[in-house]
Amino acid sequence: MLAPQQEQTLCLEAPPLKNTPALLERVFPAQKISAEAQKERKAGSGKTLTALGSYWKGRKPLILVRALILGSLLPATDDPETDLAIFEQLMALDEASFGRREPKLSAAQVAARITLSQPWDYFDYRLKDAQIDPAQVENLSFPLRVEDIPGLSLRWKRAILLADKQALLAAALKDVPYPEKVALCKRPEECDPATLYGPIWDSVNQHLGRFGVEAHSHEELVTQLGQLRFGHRPRVGDTFCGSGSIPFEAARLGCEVYASDLNPIACMLTWGALNIIGASPERRDEIAQAQQAVAAAVNQEITALGIERNSQGDRAKAYLYCLETRCPETGWQVPLAPSWVISKTRQVYAKLIPNPQEKRFEIDIVSGASPEEMAAAEQGTVQQGQMVYRLEGKTYRTSIKTLRGDYRDAQGVNRNLLRQWEKHDFRPRPEDIFQERLYSIQWITQETLGKSRQATYFAAVTEEDRARERQVEAIVAENLPRWQEQGRVPDMAIEPGEETTRPQRERGWRYWHQLFNARQLLVGGLVRSMIDAHTVFGLTALLNCNSKLSRWHSARECVAETFDNQALNTLFNYACQSSTYGARFFRDRYSSYPVNSQTELYSQAAKEKCQHNDIFITDPPYGDAVHYHEITEFFIAWLRKNTPAPFNEWIWESRRALAIQGTGDNFRRGMVEAYQAMAEHMPDNGRQCVMFTHQDSQVWSDIAAIFWAAGLQVINVWYIATETSSELKKGGYVQGTVILLLGKRPPGQRAGFTPRLLPQVRKEVNAQIQDMMHLNERTQEQMGAPVFTDSDLQMAGYAAALKVLTGYTEINGEEVTPLALRPRRKGEKTVVDEMVQQAAATANSLLIPEGLPKATWEVIGGIQRFYLRMVALEATGASKLDNYQNFAKAFRVENYQAVMASLKPNGARLKGAQDFKPRELAGTEIGETLLGQVLVALQELLGEKEPPIVMDNLREALPDYFQQRPHLQAMAQFLGDQLAQRRPQEARAAEIIASRVHNERL
Repeated sequence: MLAPQQEQTLCLEAPPLKNTPALLERVFPAQKISAEAQKERKAGSGKTLTALGSYWKGRKPLILVRALILGSLLPATDDPETDLAIFEQLMALDEASFGRREPKLSAAQVAARITLSQPWDYFDYRLKDAQIDPAQVENLSFPLRVEDIPGLSLRWKRAILLADKQALLAAALKDVPYPEKVALCKRPEECDPATLYGPIWDSVNQHLGRFGVEAHSHEELVTQLGQLRFGHRPRVGDTFCGSGSIPFEAARLGCEVYASDLNPIACMLTWGALNIIGASPERRDEIAQAQQAVAAAVNQEITALGIERNSQGDRAKAYLYCLETRCPETGWQVPLAPSWVISKTRQVYAKLIPNPQEKRFEIDIVSGASPEEMAAAEQGTVQQGQMVYRLEGKTYRTSIKTLRGDYRDAQGVNRNLLRQWEKHDFRPRPEDIFQERLYSIQWITQETLGKSRQATYFAAVTEEDRARERQVEAIVAENLPRWQEQGRVPDMAIEPGEETTRPQRERGWRYWHQLFNARQLLVGGLVRSMIDAHTVFGLTALLNCNSKLSRWHSARECVAETFDNQALNTLFNYACQSSTYGARFFRDRYSSYPVNSQTELYSQAAKEKCQHNDIFITDPPYGDAVHYHEITEFFIAWLRKNTPAPFNEWIWESRRALAIQGTGDNFRRGMVEAYQAMAEHMPDNGRQCVMFTHQDSQVWSDIAAIFWAAGLQVINVWYIATETSSELKKGGYVQGTVILLLGKRPPGQRAGFTPRLLPQVRKEVNAQIQDMMHLNERTQEQMGAPVFTDSDLQMAGYAAALKVLTGYTEINGEEVTPLALRPRRKGEKTVVDEMVQQAAATANSLLIPEGLPKATWEVIGGIQRFYLRMVALEATGASKLDNYQNFAKAFRVENYQAVMASLKPNGARLKGAQDFKPRELAGTEIGETLLGQVLVALQELLGEKEPPIVMDNLREALPDYFQQRPHLQAMAQFLGDQLAQRRPQEARAAEIIASRVHNERL
């Protein structure tokens, strides 16, 4: 465990802030945190903790964790604007901080954005073939477009003070939209803390000095706030610690930390965050030396075996393999691959050459191919679930399912004819349906070995290469039982599950080591025999990029990760790294953020007894979560025997039966047990922050039930957009994270009844949203940007319902705990469902799009409100799918997809009038509405019907046309205003409709 940081003591008789509301209960710059969180998400391998294990995709952004900790400690005063300003300074979100976040702005770009009468105090210039007199240049003032003066170039003055340069950079970014500012600047965690935060402490101490705060670092501030609120340094707990982002950031801020997780891989990653990323510089040097020693020892062993060098002395970098199978129609042995392209940049592909004598295909490697050849090579022998190949001018097609012999047995279970591999199998037997074949090797030339820039080439497989393959297979065959007994390679069976049934069903693999070929087992086993706690992360990184589930990336000439899409996808062709290529995982690839806080880490279920903590921050499992309890068995199988200390103190099993997963009754019960345990180990003034990424429309009811039964009360809810778009995340993934702030429910009985609760919900929603909108207006005036988006305001409506509900111990005469845990009946609508829906309706009645009359908003509902609200949201540039999902739930729109032109996570958009098919605007949910009739009229105008005919059709479609004229005109005019920039033709058509409706006489 890490040594505790020296405590800075304030002489206190009782904590003065014990009952003072936290900042997070009142204000939170959710929009800015969202932009920062997404920048961190998009950093890829540049993220602080990713190098420990990129296979764990569910890390919550460190900036979000930092915001929640500070927001839970800082007091909410009677000056919310200053509270918010101080918080933003502490988070480096304020205008001045952007000048210190090293924005990517050249001197010329700054010159064009700022006003300066004496610029040459800060800038130098150079003239080259200029048509301007130097004396004239001396008299120039900024802003200045350098490109307008040929031959003039600008640079920063060498003697400029850093503070002056930072102030000018901040001024240049002042009017830049916040997301663009974030994109131009480094993340706060990447900047030197002394430089980034040094100027803020006078303001912080001035604002918090009334409480006795005098701090000059975040660690000092956190310590003092903890003493003021809890009487000691704050203790932060996380019982679903996952990959460790919450414990790590809490320790980095100076909190004492308690972390636990049922999954030993999660605990290992958390340990690495605290003890490798957070290690001292001296310890990091020792770790780097240990990593180099492992790489050197493996290289020595492999070199001695001679299995990675050819006769020219070139060293292998990567091996490319494919499956082969016999065609039932021709009897030919056919290599299988979705594409035969090897390198797009060097135009290299694998060419199949028929060998009629042996009824098989030779595979040649063609370099410098023509565009036509490369296009043809893109079409492999596996296409849309079929084996497809040409022979003597004829195309043969056989379903992969047919090749496997898929069938359904008498009990209706899907089976096939694949042989089920036995414990010591690591390669196919001759009679197996699918064989494996090495078809190309990427070589590093002998002359460039050891150099920073290596020359490589791809070659076909020779008999010499095949001999080395047989040598490797012989070594593994001879030693596999002994290695398995020693724990050098896995001997663990694959337990069937949501993800883990696929290898057995599609390949017949029943043991984890069968996901690796002979070379991968040999290298992996060598590394496994040499690792300790600090070098184990090199092994797991190597395994993640060196299995039969690792794709060859032809665009980048590299081996992709096994878990690049969080699933165990079997492949028809895959790549294998050589030990030389894999050695990169044993370099010092980790960021350095030394932490000096007391930490405790346990491998146990969340419901088990935990330590006393002042603040719990958790990111629990949820309905559509990744099945980490299954896929991490890929690594557990390698580490469960002879596990290095201190990991040997943990249970090296996934313990699937204990994992909280899925949805429904078992999920709710497991969550209740976990949060009850946390509530019992939290002071009365303690707080819990729960991060919940959701999709199920029932999730809010489940959340209410869980925390209700756990004895917790919802204090506030915030909504953060944390996720990013990816082809790998299409489908069930959403983009937002809900932050729930909870406290203990006050003791005593409190009974409530539905008729009285509904008015309370409406009142709470109204008060909450009005307060937030008022603060939006003030911060818009003072800071140029609102604090809350529509999504935040909408979530506040849900929060209000939860705040009201979770304050009661009895509803309609029934105790809340059994009510919350009672199994749901299909189609049942609970009191919680009713309250949540009421909150949504109340919230959305207040969120009238700007430019639409209130009277019109009040007479329309459902799909019309949804469509118009999202039109307004799209006009701001918002296109995240979760916005559409959330508003659809709020407006009770069952099938919002019917009005969507795109459902891409980061590119969602509504259909325009021309995108609707005629039947979609006739007899459907939207077609029967006033808005539907406006869209029909727009469609007709855009289809070049004459306006008088369009108006006649509109009047005929609406028997009460003249009574509805004000609303028809309002909606048409609203569409005209909102669509002017994005769909100008449709906007003009809408304006025509609005004008004609307005001018029409009875």
